[in-house]
Order: sequence, then C-alpha cells, then structure tokens
Amino acid sequence: MSNPTNPFEAMMAQAQEMVKTMNPALESFSPKGFEAMWPTMPKEFMEMMFGKGISKDGLDAKTRLLITLAGLTMLGAQSDTQIRMTVRHALEAGATKDEIAETIAMMAMFAGIPSMNRAMDFAREVMDETKDEDQDT
Repeated sequence: MSNPTNPFEAMMAQAQEMVKTMNPALESFSPKGFEAMWPTMPKEFMEMMFGKGISKDGLDAKTRLLITLAGLTMLGAQSDTQIRMTVRHALEAGATKDEIAETIAMMAMFAGIPSMNRAMDFAREVMDETKDEDQDT
C-alpha cells in the first residue's frame, strides 16, 4: 500500500486496514452487492418500524419514504444505493412511479437540476427493473 500524504487519504487507508483485520471478507465489499442482497421490506413491516407502532395517526410508510427520497435528492443524490433502495421500498409501500418522479422533480428547486437528474436516473433504473419483473410474471 502506498503512503498517503493528505490526512483524509491516511484516515481512509487506516480504516481500510482496520476493516481487513476485523473481517477480511469486507475487503471486497460492494454497495451494489449489498443492494442486491437486501430484500424489499413489506409495507406492514415498514409501518411497524417507521411509524404506525409509535403513533397510529402518524405518517404512513409511503409518505415517510417519499420524504426520505426528497432528502436523499437534496444531499446531491450522492447515495445511489440508498436512493435505489428507497425507491424500491416506496413502490412496495404503495407509491406510484408518478409520485416518486414528482417527489424527485420538486427537489430541483432546492437541490438543483444536476441533483434532481442524478436521483431521477437512479429511480429510473429501479422502475426499469420493476417493469422487467412485471413482464416476467
């Protein structure tokens, strides 16, 4: 391993070495692989975990996930895995593709067009996957 010169690179190199020591299998960790393993949670489970269990009159899972999607878009759509997973979960919770697209589009005013476009690309990937799955069944 090279000797990093800036503090951030040194910190990242140290973290990578620590991960290899703790669990060598994590050396080849891929967020895409994790995303492929993670199942979509059923709507009832999402509502139990994220709301209806605490406040019966609180936001439903669909609304919470659309808000989460807006927040992820606002972050600059840097979290491709999280955006794709949130879109999958929102669909499972009953959100329509139009509602998802509108949620992302609304963020253009606050996060900027590039962030909106990037998040929309990630959402389209998921929607294309679900379209392919729908055709298979």
